[in-house]
Parts: sequence; structure tokens; C-alpha cells
Amino acid sequence: MSKQRVCPVCGSTEFIYDPERGEIVCARCGYVIEENIIDMGPEWRAFDASQRERRSRTGAPESILLHDKGLSTDIGIDRSLTGLMREKMYRLRKWQSRLRVSDAAERNLAFALSELDRITAQLKLPKHVEEEAARLYREAVRKGLIRGRSIESVIAACVYAACRLLKVPRTLDEISDIARVEKKEIGRSYRFIARNLNLTPKKLFVKPTDYVNKFADELGLSEKVRRRAIEILEEAYRRGLTSGKSPAGLVAAALYIASLLEGEKRTQREVAEVARVTEVTVRNRYKELVEKLGIKVPVT
Repeated sequence: MSKQRVCPVCGSTEFIYDPERGEIVCARCGYVIEENIIDMGPEWRAFDASQRERRSRTGAPESILLHDKGLSTDIGIDRSLTGLMREKMYRLRKWQSRLRVSDAAERNLAFALSELDRITAQLKLPKHVEEEAARLYREAVRKGLIRGRSIESVIAACVYAACRLLKVPRTLDEISDIARVEKKEIGRSYRFIARNLNLTPKKLFVKPTDYVNKFADELGLSEKVRRRAIEILEEAYRRGLTSGKSPAGLVAAALYIASLLEGEKRTQREVAEVARVTEVTVRNRYKELVEKLGIKVPVT
């Protein structure tokens, strides 16, 4: 356990660091506690982001979202070059870009990660979900799980798995629409990857309540409707009514009931469109919840 630094003159524990002199000084009596401290930062100063970028002599940090993790070299563009030298640099840049994806595995990864970037951008997913999907895809490639499957379906399955692992609610229908891959194909790839990457049902479990805010935002419902819907879903979970049911359908029905109870009625069609389920599903889940939970819905 490290001992707390104390001023040997006045016993104070408050100090000031002077970066220009490289000294630590007692804030109370001015005694120099330490001097000639080495500055680990750059020797230059920058006053805005563009100046900092120009003066920096290091590259971007390593990133799992780039096929080479950002560790390769790029040949920059110098617009001051003319004639033969410009043509020479153009050829060097072209060969350099080819060498970055020199084999089939690299090309596969480069295409997959560009597709991942497109899907996550359109779904407005946070960075940590994108990184988790990239990690899952790299692991699948390492274990040879991609063979015989389309890159698009596997990367979409990885996005869906990452969303479930990190509890960021996105339905399979949403991902299917953006990825331009059939829902069944993504589902098959997802189950195969989950089985082979040891993604247990416990890790992938998503509670229906996780979807409430997302759907309620799209429907423009108030906070009291959301709270009532969550109460309905939690009671349904306690009574074992959610087992084997689609979370989207349950949330749609709970929001529909809550909107009726709180006087902010939304039609079954509106709720079904937001949840991407059929009106029949909403009606069936609605009847089950009302009957099993004994909810008295006002007649409108």
C-alpha cells in the first residue's frame, strides 16, 4: 500500500504541479517537494484539433474494427509533387493499398468489417457493440466457421449476437432489413455461431422490458405508459407467461394495454408496425396478458 505524500516542513498533503519548471510544490508553504520531473508529453504545443493532428508523429490507436487493426502504413498525398514524381507516388500508393489485402483471408475480413460499419451506422449502434460484433466475427474466422456461409449473413448474425450480449435492443427483422439478408438465413448463422463460440442462452438472454423504451420512443408514449408496460411485463415474467414468446410481440401488447390504461391510446396497427410483428400477434398476446393477469381494460 503506497504511503501518502506529506510536506516535510508544514505537514500539508496539498501540492501543486508546475509543468513549466517540472516541480511539485507544497500548496501551503511553497516548499519544493520534487524537481526535475520528466515530462512524458510531446515537446510541441497545439491550440486546436487540426494543429494537433499536423504536429502529431504517431498514428491512430490499434482498432479491432480495421482488418489490419490499423497497424499498416499509408502513403499520403503530396499535392506539391508534379510530373514523373507524382505518377511514381500514385503507383506506390496503389501497390501499397493492394499489399494491405494481400490474400483471401484479408480480403474477406476487409469486406466483412466494411459491411459491419455500414450496418451499425444505419442501426445507430454504439461503438462498443460494433467492436463486440467485430470480435465475434474474428473469432468465427479463426475457428473456420465462415466456410460455406455468406459473409453478409455471418456479420449480420454477429451484430445480432453482440446486441443481445450487451443488452442493446434490436430485433432480427431490423437487422435483416439493413443487412439485406433473409431473416431465416441470419437466424441459422446466429444459432451456428452461438453454439460454436459458447454463447450460452444465459449470456444471450434479453428481457422483454429492454425493448420498452425503444418502441415507446417510436410511438411517442409518455413515461407513465412506459412504467405501466414494464410493470405488466415483469408480472407476466413472474407468472411464467413470457417463456417461449417473442419479446417484440409481448412488448407490443404490453404497450398497447398500458396506452389504453393511461389514456394515450395507440392502435394495434401502429404498435404492430413499430414492433415489426403482425396485428394478429399483438391481439393474441393482448388477450393472454389481459386474461392471465386479470387486467381491466377500459372500453373505448
